[in-house]
Amino acid sequence: MSKRWLAQRERGHRWAYECMLWVALRLGRKAARALLYPICIYYVLFSWTASRGIKTFLGRVLQRPVTLTDLFCQYHAFASTLLDRAFLLAGRYHEFDLTIRDAKPLLDRVDRQQGCLLLGSHLGSFEILRATGLISRAIPIKLLMHQENAPILNEVLGNLDPTMLDSIIPVGEPETMLRAKECLDEGGLVGMLGDRPLKHEKAVPCQFFGHTAQFPSGPMLLASILKVPVVLFFCLYRGGGRYDIHFELFAETVNIPRENRAQGLQEWTERYVHRLEAYCKLAPSNWFNFYDFWESDK
Repeated sequence: MSKRWLAQRERGHRWAYECMLWVALRLGRKAARALLYPICIYYVLFSWTASRGIKTFLGRVLQRPVTLTDLFCQYHAFASTLLDRAFLLAGRYHEFDLTIRDAKPLLDRVDRQQGCLLLGSHLGSFEILRATGLISRAIPIKLLMHQENAPILNEVLGNLDPTMLDSIIPVGEPETMLRAKECLDEGGLVGMLGDRPLKHEKAVPCQFFGHTAQFPSGPMLLASILKVPVVLFFCLYRGGGRYDIHFELFAETVNIPRENRAQGLQEWTERYVHRLEAYCKLAPSNWFNFYDFWESDK
């Protein structure tokens, strides 16, 4: 993972997470959401490093000075999606108002039991996939995920639904590729996020909102090896319990010739970044990379 991201310590405490969960699941979503306001104000006032990263991103997307209200909305969107994870893991899908767009390319392949890679990013919520009905169709769904940044939160949420851990394939381990292939061979879905490079991963420099940023090579290399369709997945938080869920067929297969790997990797990654830009413009407050995304690691 980016050194800057891994260097950011988890700021929440177990007792705070458990208290919030108690309020959410016992007193309801409305009461829990009321608590988000003072929490987000605290982060606006005191989380200076994260706020600098947010300002850099929003300034380049919005093309105007970033206000305190903009910062608050960014933190509030993030906190809201984290809170919603609790309701999703508790199976309370009725709490949400979902608009699902362009799901036919994915559902057609699911119905044919054809495994697919779902490629997303730290834009919006990946967890909302649980509420789309795909899980109820008994489709194996796994998520390639790096979990070191928020171990306490992941443990607390995992207690709500112990099967959550079974759905995660840790990245960077010897059996990662094998477990992903097994899921795909069963006609399942393997989700991965394509915007943060791993610490020792070769990065691909791409223009992102007019400036060079580093993107991981792993997603495109994995897609080229597995030879399965790649579907983009972006779930954008729209306030309250509303989410817009976008599916978009990215490629039937990603072909990267071995003899010209660098160029092929560059072209496919740039294609992904172009689509990521488009969805960022739809919902800038859903960008949840709280560091300077363009700054090179030292």
